Amino acid sequence: MAQQTPRLVKQTLDKDLDKISSVEAATHSVSRRLAGPGTALIFLVAAMLFAAVAVIDRPGAIIVIAAAAVGAYMAMNIGANDVTNNVGPAVGSKAMSMGLALFIAAVFETAGAMIAGGDVVETISKGIVNPALFANTNMFIWAMMAALLSSALWVNLATWIGAPVSTTHAVVGGVVGAGIAAAGFGSVDWGQMGGIAASWVISPLMGGVVAAAFLAFIKELIIYRHDKITAARRWVPVLIAVMVGAFSSYLALKGLRQLVHVSLLNAVLIGLVAGALAWAVSVPLIRRQSQGLENRNQSLRKLFQMPLIFSAALLSFAHGANDVANAIGPLSAIVSVAQGGGVSGAVTIPLWVMVIGAIGISVGLLLFGPRLIRLVGEQITKLNPMRAFCVSLSAALTVIIASWLGLPVSSTHIAVGAVFGVGFFREWYTRNSKRRVEYMKMKADKWEIEERPERNAEELRRRYLVRRSHFMTIVAAWIITVPAAGALAALLYLVMSLLFL
Repeated sequence: MAQQTPRLVKQTLDKDLDKISSVEAATHSVSRRLAGPGTALIFLVAAMLFAAVAVIDRPGAIIVIAAAAVGAYMAMNIGANDVTNNVGPAVGSKAMSMGLALFIAAVFETAGAMIAGGDVVETISKGIVNPALFANTNMFIWAMMAALLSSALWVNLATWIGAPVSTTHAVVGGVVGAGIAAAGFGSVDWGQMGGIAASWVISPLMGGVVAAAFLAFIKELIIYRHDKITAARRWVPVLIAVMVGAFSSYLALKGLRQLVHVSLLNAVLIGLVAGALAWAVSVPLIRRQSQGLENRNQSLRKLFQMPLIFSAALLSFAHGANDVANAIGPLSAIVSVAQGGGVSGAVTIPLWVMVIGAIGISVGLLLFGPRLIRLVGEQITKLNPMRAFCVSLSAALTVIIASWLGLPVSSTHIAVGAVFGVGFFREWYTRNSKRRVEYMKMKADKWEIEERPERNAEELRRRYLVRRSHFMTIVAAWIITVPAAGALAALLYLVMSLLFL
């Protein structure tokens, strides 16, 4: 009888190999989660080393290096939270991919910060707190450190819970809270704070109304027309001209104000000239681009794609120019005071500080921005290129209108308010537009309307076009940003004063 060949299988070894494979898979999963925080930590260390090279031979070097790390942390949080409003609508409307949006935002945010970034500490020069009321310079330094750290922590928390908030308001709240803790309630200009509080309501309402108005224009004059392509050829160049004119005025008035002073009237004239040129150029381009397109909404989306990408780039440039001061304003104040420059008047921002702020915004955007980009662009309400175009256009126009009226506004509140405005307007328009009903009757072979009142209310709630949960979360975060950042700054200052003063 022939002997059987033994089976060369070791079940124990196979089980061990399976366990090793499971451990490797778990390790890769954990490492992916830690990649972002690890890279962020490397950037903070690099910022400290960069600051050390610049100030190691100057007085107050240790405190300046520590402040550079906090400023870099704040810059990353601005990139993760604030910048997402500029490109979120374009991503949500599928006008550009997430990768392209991150690249455009990073490049133009950095360019705006470096080319046209602020050269004064806005939170100090605007008179929110009076530096002269601080007993000594060390109190002022630690108050600014507490303000910077508290605003960064609050924006980080808001990003984690998925709420786009105003980093300007966070910094203002931090400065107020630390100022009160260090020098009392008399150190705060409460009139200035009243204007900032008013902007909580003004910014999103203005952004929403302007965006809804443009969406109504597009729906009435382009979308719900029998010949969509002919209507688009007539009106899309006009909308592009308004966009280019608005952004030209916006950049002249806000983004480039540190390079050259431009009055409001001159900014408007620049916008009118740029808008006229854009209209002349876009008329033949839109006509050529629309040739062969079918008479349907999908064709219209193609005509708005490039203007939307263009607007996202310009919004990022202007945002980098203006809001980089939120990260490096208090840092520059610390640098000036620590090196014997005093606390009164304007504080010049050193180049190395500007570099930390500009790069930090881009790092935060690339590492942590996609989450809020998806929320703003996809989860609040459904956007297409036409709706996203209205949001971007509203952001520029509202800032110009607010500047003309002398109203303090938040770019974050405007952009998110515009997204809400588009969504709520669509809900209203769907229920009340006679033109839409007539258009649908014309297109449908058989038009039927169910008269079932008992089902209508429930069905309408189910078909809401704006997610109410996000609406309540974001509004709540807006309301408590200043008091929360202020309370945290006061607490941090008290701790720092016990440890270092």
